[in-house]
Amino acid sequence: MRILFASYSEKLQTVFQTCVPLAWALRTAGHEVRIASQPELTGLITRAGLTAVPVGRDHNLWRTQERLLRNLAARHPKIYAEQVRTGRMPPFDRADEPAANTTPEELVAGYRWTVSSWYRTVNQPMIAELVEFCRAWRPDLVIWEPGTYAAPIAAKACGAAHARLLWCLDFFGRTRERFLRLHGQCAGQDREDPLGRWLAEQASTYGVEFAEDLTTGHFTLEQLPAALRMDTGLHCVPMRYVPYNGPAVVPRWLREPPSKPRVVLTLGVAMAERFGGHGWSLQSLFDELADLDIELVATLPDSERAKLARIPDNARIIPFAPLHALVPGCSVVVHHAGFGTLATAALHGVPQLTVPEQFDAPPLASRLAATGASLSIPGAEVNGPALRKAVSRLLDEPSFSASARRLREEMLAMPSPNELAGDLERLTTRYRALA
Repeated sequence: MRILFASYSEKLQTVFQTCVPLAWALRTAGHEVRIASQPELTGLITRAGLTAVPVGRDHNLWRTQERLLRNLAARHPKIYAEQVRTGRMPPFDRADEPAANTTPEELVAGYRWTVSSWYRTVNQPMIAELVEFCRAWRPDLVIWEPGTYAAPIAAKACGAAHARLLWCLDFFGRTRERFLRLHGQCAGQDREDPLGRWLAEQASTYGVEFAEDLTTGHFTLEQLPAALRMDTGLHCVPMRYVPYNGPAVVPRWLREPPSKPRVVLTLGVAMAERFGGHGWSLQSLFDELADLDIELVATLPDSERAKLARIPDNARIIPFAPLHALVPGCSVVVHHAGFGTLATAALHGVPQLTVPEQFDAPPLASRLAATGASLSIPGAEVNGPALRKAVSRLLDEPSFSASARRLREEMLAMPSPNELAGDLERLTTRYRALA
């Protein structure tokens, strides 16, 4: 088969990196594989040893939003703290709320904002060239990142089956399911569908009629185990998460087992790069953990390390380490509940302490805590003493390690990308007949 992966260019590498293990599995199964994105992502794709197809032009979503968010933080810190750092992102912030707490008006307003501020910005610069490439190359299957709506349009324009590959909780699918249910209860002029209308407008340019699969794919590739998923009612195909952290070198100190419990602190790049740092004191955390009999390994960008006045003797600060090499030898992982970090720690059966702030991190952290494999402190409530207490519990109470091992077994029972290759061939045949 010919299989095309498609994603808009995103600075947060998790979005692309979740594609790599499956792309290589399909290549080694004998399929032709291409990765289509805007030119900005080309280097990242080729460094993974995959074939890039640059389409369209680069968007300016994050450059614009970083500037606006920094201005908001400086001028209106209260609004910034309440609405940005707490992860509110309409309409998806309603996905985990009880259905009775959500109104059609809220979802319509959220979709209207998301289409105008996100989907248009990242998709419209690439739709035309992506359709042109698909019509020329004729992929059998298009696998797309959940916000890259240029991909299902291009897939339907050339008669390909298409599927979403999730890098997060499926609040895209849950929100859409909830919207359709509430939307069906509205009458007349109240039945506005901003996402459907925008997709219909874009698709019609290429002779494609709107259908609901344009919003959520023919099927969805789900990398989270059942205990952590968000139910949507969609056709879900489980696939075991396989960590890929880009080109990496294992340093000498990481080749030997630690002499004392190793606690890893990794908080991703989003807060440091997009929001100018974290909403709580890293110095307080280091000070609180300084006298514990642990080896604290913190992955911090230089900009965050420079803010520290003191580094305790039991701490090692590095700008980067491959998580798939770092996590297996540690006793606790402290992190921001980002998808890649959380899934990597879960795959290796390591207890976790999450400090969620953004996007799907709060509901994902809540689900993880419910398994007994973690503790969680909301980002707005983080302080040094609370983190010390949580880390100590995770180290001292064996129930967390036992629950983490059970979660690991659940993930290992999911089919690997290689094992999924044959199923994808059958699903492609099934859904191409409907395309």
